Formats: sequence, C-alpha cells, structure tokens
Amino acid sequence: MRLTGPRKADFEAFSERHGLSARLKALAGPVKPLTHVYKAVSRIMYRVMPKGLFTRTFLIIVAPIVILQSVLVFVFMERHYQLVSQRMSEAVVREIAAVVYVLENYPHDDEYTRVEELASRALGMSMTIMPLEPLPPPAPKPFFDVIDQELSKAISQKIGKPFWIDTVGRSRFVEIRIQLEDSILRIFTRRSQTYASNSHIFLVWMFSTSAVLVIIALLFLRNQIRPIVRLANAAEAFGRGRPVENFRASGAREVRRASLAFIDMRRRIERQIEQRTTMLAGVSHDLRTILTRLRLQLTFLAETPEREAMRKDVDEMSHMLEDYLAFASGDGDEDIQQTDMALLLEELEEEAEISGHDLKTRYDGPPEIELKRLSMKRCLSNLITNGFKYGSSVELAGTLKSGDWLEITVDDDGPGIPEDQRELAFRAFHRLDLARNMDESGSGLGLAIARDIARGHGGDLYLEDSPLGGLRARIRIPA
Repeated sequence: MRLTGPRKADFEAFSERHGLSARLKALAGPVKPLTHVYKAVSRIMYRVMPKGLFTRTFLIIVAPIVILQSVLVFVFMERHYQLVSQRMSEAVVREIAAVVYVLENYPHDDEYTRVEELASRALGMSMTIMPLEPLPPPAPKPFFDVIDQELSKAISQKIGKPFWIDTVGRSRFVEIRIQLEDSILRIFTRRSQTYASNSHIFLVWMFSTSAVLVIIALLFLRNQIRPIVRLANAAEAFGRGRPVENFRASGAREVRRASLAFIDMRRRIERQIEQRTTMLAGVSHDLRTILTRLRLQLTFLAETPEREAMRKDVDEMSHMLEDYLAFASGDGDEDIQQTDMALLLEELEEEAEISGHDLKTRYDGPPEIELKRLSMKRCLSNLITNGFKYGSSVELAGTLKSGDWLEITVDDDGPGIPEDQRELAFRAFHRLDLARNMDESGSGLGLAIARDIARGHGGDLYLEDSPLGGLRARIRIPA
C-alpha cells in the first residue's frame, strides 16, 4: 500500500519522532555491499564453473556425495576411531600397570620367569626385565599417530614413570620400555591391541560403494543428456540450413515434448517455405511472360528515344524482379555440398574480369568447406557488384581461422557508409543513395540478400571501415 497526502506526512512525522528513519537506513546500509559481494562471487563462479550440462549435472550429483563422505570420515576418524583407540590403549596400559605393581610390591624370583609367563599367557604380551640403563632418545614420530599419542597419555596418567615408546620401527608390534627403580621393563605387544585396526573396512566399503553408485549415476546421466545434445545439434543444423536426418524424439518426457515441438516447428517452416517457393515460381512465370511480350512488342517499334527508354525500363523491371524473387525465396532449396572456396573466388575473379572490372582475390587456409555453393556465390557477387558500383577497386579475401570459422571480406575504395546508417543499409527495399551515388539505380536488396544468405549458413554479415578507404563487408560463418 502506498501512502499519499496527509497520511504520508503523518507517517514521516511519526518516523522522525521515534527515530524509525535512522533505524531503517541503518538496516538498509549493509544491503548494497552484500549485493555487490553476491554479484562478484556469482561472476567468479560463472567463470570458474564448467559450462556443459553433463559436467554441471555431474557436479550436482558428486559434490553432495563427496561432502557427505568427508563429514562422515571426519566424524568417524575424530570420534569413533579415536575413542576406540583410546579405550584399547588404556586397557593395554592398565595391564602393564598391573605388572609394574606386581614387580614393585610382591616377591619374585631372580629370573622373573613367573612374571614373564603371566604376561605371555594371560595378557598376550612379551615382557622382559632388563638391567637398569638410560632410555633411548625419542624416535621421530609421524605427524598423525594415534597410537603414540594415546599410549603416551595413558602411561603418563596411570603409571607415572619414565618411559620410551617405539611405534615406528616395527610394523606389527609396539615396543614399550618403562624405567623402574632397579631395572627396565621391556614390553612387546601387537599393534592390533592398541588401536582399532579394522576401521579401514568401513572406509573401503563406503568409498567403493560410492564409486559404484557414481559410475551407475554417470551411465544413467549420459543417457539422459544424450537426447538433449541431439536436440541441440538438430536445432543448430536446421538453423544453419543443413539437413536434419534420423532425428526422433527420445529421452525424458520433457525432452520428448521439446523434441516433438522442434519437429513440428521444422515441418511448419519447411511447408511454409515450400508454399512460398511454389507461389513465387507461379508469380515469376506470369511476370516474366508479360515482360517477354513487352520486349517482343518493343522490337516492332521504330528506333526512337521513347523506345530506348521503354526498353531500359523493361530491363530494369526484369533485374528488380530477379532481385525480389532471390530475396523472397532465400537459399532454402539448395543442399549443403563440399565446396572449394579458393576455386570459387577464382571464378568470381574471372567473371569480374569478363565484366571489365579488376578484382583482386586471396584465400588462406584449407579450401574444402561444406556450404551452399550457389547461394554463397550469389552473396559474394552482390557484395562485389556493390563495391564496383560505388568504387573503382575491390579486393576479395577469404580465411579459414582455426578450422572453425570462415571469414570473407570484400573491400572497396568508394565513399563508404556512415557508421550510424550501416544497420539501415540491411533493410529490404531501403537505399542509401544519398550517401553513396545518386546516379545508380537498384532495388535496395543486395545487402539484404547477402545478409540473409550469411545468416542462413549460421553466421552473419558486418559492415566496417575498409583499409582501402571505403566500405568493408565482412562475412563470418561456421565452417
């Protein structure tokens, strides 16, 4: 609801009196910086993240699994594994503490045979009483060693005597030395008694199961993405004027609907083009018949200036009719074929020479390209004709860049077209003779036909400044 008039004034006075305006501004202050941060992070993520649908979907599936497993592994290793290892280490130390208590408080034989037998049979350890000597220096410890940490902590708390532990030197056993009053108690115990040795089974099962599930998900995902890729390829081929063969609706229900909609759209467009072509063929036949009768009637007239003017009008009408039909029919009837672009440029150079013009051509790159040969030749002929109409020198150059894009430029030394009027030059039946040449006649369809052909190949036509001082027409189409 929007407040106006007296209500708005009363609300503003109430806000000022109770300090609401300052509070609202204080709350709205951080919103703008947060918006900037969000936009900056979004741009960075867009540049970093993959662009393909398969890769993005793969990340959507795998990322939660990896995060979940990381949390489970951390919780398991930090809680369960460490807690179990702590309890097992404390149990071993309690047994050692019991032996130490027996040695210090009960009589025993000189060879300590009963104590060693007790440790071996009842406790599952190997104990030896050694003469008193300095304990070895501490051995280097691994960065992450639960056994060493828990054993050291338990011995310090429950026995409280100088000790030495070796958890690195032996792979299956742990050596512990405890300094008594007149001797050294040396214990060998199995590693499996001091920590949870079977914890890796949980990790192996978790990661192997996840790997199998990810592989199965990838197989299903690939089958789901494939119909979308086929639909995109079919739409791209149809947009470039290439035949779409063996395309059928497949995949999920939504993808099938999109595929069926594309097939129906393609059929409607093809049917419309066919009807238009048939209609234009009939119109062309009727109009050409009338123009032929006019030419025949002109031959029976005497040679007069009026007859010559009528003949020129008939010829101009014929050329305009051809331009109209070429623009209306487009290049939909022609099939894609393997074309030698270098040879095509040479043909255009020879035709220009026959017409009395000096056309310079150049081509770089692999010459074999798939396109509509006649349509492309008509497109370049229109551009060359425009160049010679408004200039005296024309250069035609073609380049195949990186095997992906074909770029063709037509440069002339004419007056050119102002930058703000170049887009108007592509409009059908729109002429810029005031900016070019008032003495030339035409239908105003040359550039429109050329751009229509370029876009029919999946590319476009651009007008730029020419190094020769006039206009450059640059065609860029996918090879």
